[in-house]
Amino acid sequence: MRGRVIKLSASRRLVGDLMRFSIRVPRVTVQRRMNLAPLMKARMSQTPRPSWTVIFLKGYALLAREVPELRRAYVKLPRPQLYEYPVSVASIAYEREYEGERAVLLSSIKAPERFSVAELDEMIQRVRSRPVLEVKDFQRALKLARAPAPIRWLLMWLGLNIARQRANYFGTFQLSVYSGLGAESFNPLTPLTTLLNYGTIDKDGFVNVRILYDHRVMDGANVARALEMFETILNGAVAEEMSPADADESGARRAARA
Repeated sequence: MRGRVIKLSASRRLVGDLMRFSIRVPRVTVQRRMNLAPLMKARMSQTPRPSWTVIFLKGYALLAREVPELRRAYVKLPRPQLYEYPVSVASIAYEREYEGERAVLLSSIKAPERFSVAELDEMIQRVRSRPVLEVKDFQRALKLARAPAPIRWLLMWLGLNIARQRANYFGTFQLSVYSGLGAESFNPLTPLTTLLNYGTIDKDGFVNVRILYDHRVMDGANVARALEMFETILNGAVAEEMSPADADESGARRAARA
């Protein structure tokens, strides 16, 4: 059949390159069914309500602060070894319109555990609303995507295997979800140590939460215990931050800094 040739765009080349390195990671998934009713109640008290993406981001960053394995990476230079970072760097996937198509682009937030839910929400909204080429992470990635394939692959390999630079360019964990569209992904890929993924949240607060992890860095029992702790953090520290009293205090601190 005679069809038409569609040239790979810069964003499609980026996805292809990420998959090239992601597919080599021995990845395993651990899932926990969580009851987040207390967290849901706290979120309902907020005006405006923060997105679930921001809430899970803050909770996972607090979890990684307590679980050092979530801040580790398997690197190959100067020899195969594990490297532990002092803080997390979140890599967040965004769907943006670019050059006539919907492109998936990544932007990072260093040490998200240091920011309030409201501050993280503002950061993410800025990235979602600014022109694509005004976001530094998007601009850098799209520039790399226009280089010849061997150069792209070499730079990405070096970025993933020079320990001190890896977190700066790629992050320590990735957050990618489709629950806002009423769907969920069971096998998303990433070259990072962990990827946080969750499904739709029902009216009673139940949701399936998954951590996809690099088996070279940690084992399933570690991740199962981490998910249990994650549920406690979401219903505890994160929910408490969004309670009316704490929300007023957080707003007052932001106003004072301004």
